[in-house]
Amino acid sequence: MKIASLISGGVDSAVAIHLLCEQGYKPDLFYIKIGMDTDTELTCTAEEDIELATATARKYGLHFDIVDLQQEYWDNVVAYTIEKVKNGFTPNPDVMCNKLIKFGCFEEKAGFAYDKIMTGHYASIEEINGKSWLATAVDPIKDQTDFLAQINYLQVSKLLLPLGKYMKKDIRQIAQEAKLPSAFRKDSQGICFLGKINYNDFIKRFLGEKKGKIVELETGKVIGEHRGFWFHTIGQRKGLGLGGGPWFVIEKNIEDNVIFVSKGYDTEKQYGTSFRLVDFHFITENPWENMEDEIEIRFKVRHTDTFQTGFLMPCEGGYAVRSDTPIQGIAPGQFGVVYDKEAHLCLGSGEIRK
Repeated sequence: MKIASLISGGVDSAVAIHLLCEQGYKPDLFYIKIGMDTDTELTCTAEEDIELATATARKYGLHFDIVDLQQEYWDNVVAYTIEKVKNGFTPNPDVMCNKLIKFGCFEEKAGFAYDKIMTGHYASIEEINGKSWLATAVDPIKDQTDFLAQINYLQVSKLLLPLGKYMKKDIRQIAQEAKLPSAFRKDSQGICFLGKINYNDFIKRFLGEKKGKIVELETGKVIGEHRGFWFHTIGQRKGLGLGGGPWFVIEKNIEDNVIFVSKGYDTEKQYGTSFRLVDFHFITENPWENMEDEIEIRFKVRHTDTFQTGFLMPCEGGYAVRSDTPIQGIAPGQFGVVYDKEAHLCLGSGEIRK
């Protein structure tokens, strides 16, 4: 079996490679380059990643190659991000990076020559009745199925995800015992292409600044000023520059560039119990083809270790999700990810709309 392994320079992908080699396999390693070399302000420095990836390949005697997908990344993922933000939505670039770049463009450039593609994601693949399904990891804190919830069936059927059955602490221990080059490297944080770049600085570069009012939702009183609605998302608390809080972003008026906020942790305005999912994508297949009544599900509206309990029903343009408990900060544009009622199989996702 020919296996291609994506390596990031971090501990997770290195341990995945170690585990595969322990089983007697010799995967080819690939580092996907997405930062722009020509842009000194917004480049994602890959030197340390490549050094550690090279050292891992050398340790196990594996072939290592760099796949340059910089232009594809910026033409697809960055363009998607800016367009969504400009229209008032809260995008998730990491979800689209997995769908379009790591398992999309990479497949076209190199992955097509391999039987399986392995990554260090915390998730699992389960075979049911001859079909591959994306399943959750045993570590709920590290579970990354929500970041994979837009991949298609071809992509999931080729995936190898060896870390799904491990806790993060076990991965660190394996890395140290195996003396992997990245054993003590800190986990990366934030959006994949930004590196150390501030997200607002990135958005400012493309959309600039435009002063607008911050208005208290309940009273209509202007209580502050912002630099553009595109810097803010529904449910946001930090970065508003308001005293006497906490204040939360509740609504955005895109046409008038107005941010509406509400005060207090217990304000009901920042919670909701229902939303729509448009352009819904099933990863393997629709298990509810002939749905007539509400289906009990588990779901997420952001990356978290908690699965919410809810009910799913078809509606115009997609599906409606109803939750018995209030959910804070339901942000249109994010992906709502749907799981079976055991929170075991990740079935698919759609974009959140109110």
